[in-house]
Amino acid sequence: MSDDGEVVTIESLASGGAGVTHLSDGMIAFVPRTAPGDRVRLRAVKRRRRHAEAQIAEVSAAGPGRTEPPCEHFSADRCGGCQWQHLTAEVQAAARTRIVGDALRRIGKLDLPDPPLVPSPRALGYRTTITLTVRWRGDHAVVGFHDAADPDRIFKLDSCAIARPELNELWHALSPVASRLPPGDDVRLKLRVSPDGSRHVIVDGGEGAWTGAERLGKALEDAGLVATVWWHPGGGALRRMAGADADPSAAGFDQVNAEVAALLRDAVVEEAARRQDGKTARVLDLYAGAGDTALPLAKRGFNVTMVEMDARAVRRAEGRAKDAGVALTCIAGQVEDHLAKLLQADVVIVNPPRTGLSEEVTGRLAVLPSCRLVYVSCDPATLARDLVRLGVGASQISTFRAYDMFPQTSHVETLVVVDRLDRPTVRPSDRP
Repeated sequence: MSDDGEVVTIESLASGGAGVTHLSDGMIAFVPRTAPGDRVRLRAVKRRRRHAEAQIAEVSAAGPGRTEPPCEHFSADRCGGCQWQHLTAEVQAAARTRIVGDALRRIGKLDLPDPPLVPSPRALGYRTTITLTVRWRGDHAVVGFHDAADPDRIFKLDSCAIARPELNELWHALSPVASRLPPGDDVRLKLRVSPDGSRHVIVDGGEGAWTGAERLGKALEDAGLVATVWWHPGGGALRRMAGADADPSAAGFDQVNAEVAALLRDAVVEEAARRQDGKTARVLDLYAGAGDTALPLAKRGFNVTMVEMDARAVRRAEGRAKDAGVALTCIAGQVEDHLAKLLQADVVIVNPPRTGLSEEVTGRLAVLPSCRLVYVSCDPATLARDLVRLGVGASQISTFRAYDMFPQTSHVETLVVVDRLDRPTVRPSDRP
């Protein structure tokens, strides 16, 4: 018997953004673009081993948290960039804190309440970078985002509601000349506004020589926009192709929500410096990016060593430290390759990718006898897993806070501070 047509009530929201419900036989089901309290009729129900996935055939009755999406692409094109534009800000905020709290209780076995959420000043127009996919249809380029229900389909972007206005201005100028992008199946178009206000058009990928960059630059100039056009061919180095002169490091990674990133950065710096006054504490900043937390701590006189895999980001941090006249040790490479030689620290800051810390890293950090750990996470599940590997108990956590870095999506940043200053060193002879 088909489950299609079954009417269910959405109970909550899952970490991936979908609504959670149960089918008539009790199997849990995940339904994207639903709100708690929605009564929906299902279609395209796919049963897996332990759960089911389904789509909405009809919303019979809207839940109290459902609202009209502010972006036309969300409904008309099923844009995959946002999962929660159909939810009110209050429902989004409550769901984010519950998702983080649930992960630490369920996976981490930590008896903690849901964390407070630091809100984003902007619910829309906050992203400083967007990445568009390029698909060729003969000589015509379709440039836009992926369909959430059919990731192979790319729809043409008009404008992005969560992007900064500067990025939509770039795209409106470039869209008519998109056919001048380089050919290839791997082409991506990144639009970025840097913290200093400079604008960047970064073309990733492409086959053969690219001769269309000057045309893109001319389109920007005709629109009265000052920007730099970069090309990063596969296996090649980033190079400026047209537009304003700029430092290549400005085209590197920056947090997509500059205002919330600044709040989080300041919190990390203060947590790392807490109780360290009066001595030259050693701080180890891992996955450090371009030194956004390492530099302020170095300026306060701490002995800071940062490790970052992106060599361009490391060069940028070195240049910033030189300009500021502060001592900062910068290491380019994998954390796993350098950590063993660096482990005598008063404070360790980690800001890993979504996959979290490797077992090698948690294994080495777990044996530190006296250290404050400042952990910035973009995935609650891997955060909880890593806290288990580190042997962290709820009583050791002095700060637990979520940050609304990505409004209109189910993603959230989390700050956890593990205070190990009073943890006794266990000698081999003391072990049972």
